[in-house]
Parts: sequence; structure tokens; C-alpha cells
Amino acid sequence: MGRFSAQLRTDLEWIKSNAESVVAVALAVTMSVLGLVDVIPTDLVSKVIPLTLGVVAYAMLRDRWRQESVNTEIRQTITEVAGTLRDLHERVATLTPVEGVLERTQRTLDDLAAVRFAVGTEVSEALTKARQGTERWTFKGGTGAHTRVVTLPDCLKQAHHDGRDFHARIEILDPTDLDVCQRYAALYRTLAEGENDDALTWTGKGTQIELYATILAVCWYKQRLRQFLDIEIALTSSVSMFRWDMSSRYLIVTQRGPRFPAMIVQRGQPYYDSWRTELQTSFHECRRVPIERAPRVPLDQEPTVAEVRTLFEVLGLDIPDDYDDADVQVIIEKALRDSNPFLRGAGDNLARGVA
Repeated sequence: MGRFSAQLRTDLEWIKSNAESVVAVALAVTMSVLGLVDVIPTDLVSKVIPLTLGVVAYAMLRDRWRQESVNTEIRQTITEVAGTLRDLHERVATLTPVEGVLERTQRTLDDLAAVRFAVGTEVSEALTKARQGTERWTFKGGTGAHTRVVTLPDCLKQAHHDGRDFHARIEILDPTDLDVCQRYAALYRTLAEGENDDALTWTGKGTQIELYATILAVCWYKQRLRQFLDIEIALTSSVSMFRWDMSSRYLIVTQRGPRFPAMIVQRGQPYYDSWRTELQTSFHECRRVPIERAPRVPLDQEPTVAEVRTLFEVLGLDIPDDYDDADVQVIIEKALRDSNPFLRGAGDNLARGVA
């Protein structure tokens, strides 16, 4: 019943909307039928025809009026939409400067995020990544033992394999300044963690030996790889807990090793360029070792004690008088065969974190 009522309402609405056409059709059909059966006179049928045509014409005019009204409404709607789109375009155009601000803000946030901290094995991994394919290395720190044992051999091996030049600058403590060596050792003895910490064994003489070993290694590499190795070394009397390693792509600032947080800055970030300038300035203010004099004392594949003593005399870094041949031999061993970065007496120890 409900379905019938709904259908009936639909039909009535349709008839209401198309009343003129319904009347015209009903009138035409009725008059035609009545005329065929001679119920009404023929002249009456003829008179009714104009009326029917009038109704039909009215219906057509009404439909056309409706169509024109619809077209007018469509045109008005299109005009309104076009205006809305223009307004939207203008608003989007005003948002462009805001987008620029957002982009700059995002870049700033990215810059800050790029200065990250690492601990533990992440530090060693970061240093390994920094050495990959680098064309230069700058170090500033204590004795440069890690630079001597790990950084230089690895970077030189890669450069030789790739057939490219390698540039290095190394800033370490002055081995001829026993006072600074003793202060360096004393500083790290105070930072020892527990009675088994290797830092408790550090001495001024041990620091000197590490420093002489680093300088000897630099001279030894320079004599053998002069074709592609450009290396400089400078000496400072300023003691610091921190050490800086900078490659072509990364700056890594460490202190005592991976137990302590290291700061890692990628090239292209503001701090990278600032620290590069700082390291260059610091290097030029230090006492420079005249590496160019080193070829005056040719070093064998296995340098002798006499050669080493003469080398340091030529460099203006005379080995102390109380150093016997055994001490000089330790310097040679550390310079050329100290391949285990875990073993340090008074030098750096990045792997175990005793600097």
C-alpha cells in the first residue's frame, strides 16, 4: 500500500508539472474519438482544434521559458564559480611568501637536526664513514695516536687505490714541552673511572713517546708517498679534553672516546664551516714542524735508532737526553707497528674511550 501511495504521489506531481501538455493531449484525444463516432458535430471539432493548438503552444512557450531560466541560472553559477576561483588564486598567490618562510624554517630545523650526538660504537662508525673517499683530514687533539694508527693508514690506502691526492693537517701537543705533557697526563688521571682505568698509568714521558711516534710516522709516510701526500703537522702547548677530526664531509668532535657523547656535523651545515675556520686559525697559530726537512734524513723501511735521533735533531725536536735506545725503539715500534688501537699508555684510545 505504501508503495502504491508513493507512486501515486509521484504521478500526481508529474501531471502537475506538465498540466498544459496533459490537457492538450486529453482534449485532442477526446475530441478525435468523439468526432469519429459522430457524437459531436464536425464543426465543433474544428473549433476545438485551435484551442488545442493554443494549449500546445502555451506548453511549448512555458517549457522554453523554463529552459531559458535554467540557462540563466547556469550562467550565473558559472560566473560565481569563476569569481570564486579568481579569489582563491589570489589567496594562493598571497600564500607564496608564507611558503618561502616555511621552507626556510624547515631548512633551519634540518640544519639543527644534522648536528647530532653519538655514543659508543656509533663514534667509531662515524669516523669510519668520515674516512671513506675523503680527500683531506684535519686533526686537533692530544697525541694523535688514533690518527697515527687508524686514520692515516686507512686514508692513504684509499687515496693510493683511487689514484688521488690526500691532504692532512695534524695539530698535537709539543713533545719537547714536558710540562704540557705532564699536565695532559695528569688531567686524564683525574678523569679515570675506577682503579682499572688505563688513564691511571699515564705519565708525562709516556705522552712524549706517543707524540714523537706520531711525528715519526708522518715523516715516514711523507718520504714514501710524497707523490700524492701533502701533510703538515703543528705543535701546541694548550691542553684540551676535546679532539677534532674533520674530513671532506664530516666534523666529529670527541672527548676521551665513545663512552662520552661525540658531536657529528655534516658538511653544508653552519657549524661545519665555522669549525673549519677555527681549526685553520688554530693550526696557523701553533708551532709548525718543518716536515720539508725530513728528506735530509732518509728513513729505511725499518728506521734505526740513530736515524730517528738525527731526524728529530733536524726537525728541531731533539729527543730528551735521558731517553736511551730502548725508549727510541719504543717510539719506532709505535710509529710503524702500533696496529692495535686498543693499546695505549698515555695516548688516545678512541676504541676503548681513554682518549
